Amino acid sequence: MSETRISVETFKQSLGQPVNFKQSGGMGELGSCAEAEPYALQVIDDSMEPEFAQGCIIIIDPTGVVRDGAYVFAVDDKSEYIFRQLRIIDGKHWLVALNDAYQRIEISGLEHIEGVITQRAGKRRSYHKWYDK
Repeated sequence: MSETRISVETFKQSLGQPVNFKQSGGMGELGSCAEAEPYALQVIDDSMEPEFAQGCIIIIDPTGVVRDGAYVFAVDDKSEYIFRQLRIIDGKHWLVALNDAYQRIEISGLEHIEGVITQRAGKRRSYHKWYDK
């Protein structure tokens, strides 16, 4: 299985914006959305299946409540964006894939979290689901 990640620099280049992500205050300044507005991304691998199928759309809220068990959009230790479930175990912060074929990743703290997944959408209405309500 091949895990899909995108570096922060590659992501910024694909948007055509030469912005320092950490200095900009978040993804909001990379596009036309305000910093605190939710944004949508498409899941491009199977690391979060069965809850999030490859191809589904996730809504990310940069102001969402970050807590143990939340699904998050984060920057990992390699400065790459990654979508995982946050687990806080014995004071350590882990990004965990739902698919057991992928390894968990330790991060140094909550400053790596860029937003919380609040919604899942797909082709069928029955697939739509809200999180953290």
